[in-house]
Amino acid sequence: MQCKILVIDDDKELLQITRHYLENHGLQVTYSANPLKALKTLTSAKKDKPNLIITDAEMPEIDGFTVCKIIKNSPSLSKIPVIMISGKKVSEQDILSAYNKGADDYLLKPFSFPILLAKIKILLAQNDYYNKNKQTLRKWDMFIDREERILKIKGKNIKLTRKEFDLLNILLSKQGKIISVPYLLEAIWGYDPALYNDSHTVEVHVSSLRKKIGLNIAKHIIKITGHGYKME
Repeated sequence: MQCKILVIDDDKELLQITRHYLENHGLQVTYSANPLKALKTLTSAKKDKPNLIITDAEMPEIDGFTVCKIIKNSPSLSKIPVIMISGKKVSEQDILSAYNKGADDYLLKPFSFPILLAKIKILLAQNDYYNKNKQTLRKWDMFIDREERILKIKGKNIKLTRKEFDLLNILLSKQGKIISVPYLLEAIWGYDPALYNDSHTVEVHVSSLRKKIGLNIAKHIIKITGHGYKME
């Protein structure tokens, strides 16, 4: 079965180029230059939802940040990975804002289509993993449902971004082992370590994760200077 990709972008020329490229690489693509119409179709559809959504950040009427937030706050859509693309919202604050709205990845224009395709494949693979592996974990005061991507601490729901959830999951699955920054960048963000090895990306997400899970659990996440992180 072909994976279904929804592309939302008011730049109709880029929209068509993206559609043709993805279709030529075996993906089924639906597209819309109208984000409001796309959201209405998404929220009303009972079946045939996309496996992944790509949305532009800057659009009239409603921007990509709001599109992403609506998708991630919808019970029927929240598990769908979202890639946001932007040519103007390129600051660190813009990127962090996108992740905080629930974006699973962020790509700056002009972007490489092979890189976009690689990011799509990684997110689809991760999503497939969580759909196929029903796993729960209880540790310290945490309850983690890997299939539903739910974290509860002392019975209280803790809202994590997809990257934060993946980060916590990897740290727990490799507890006691040092996990290198290049490994985390590749496994969670899909970056090629030979081309991108900025530890700040990981540091920002570790810091945000620590705040959300609280001191009693966060103290187990140890930074190994010059190497990476481990969960003690």
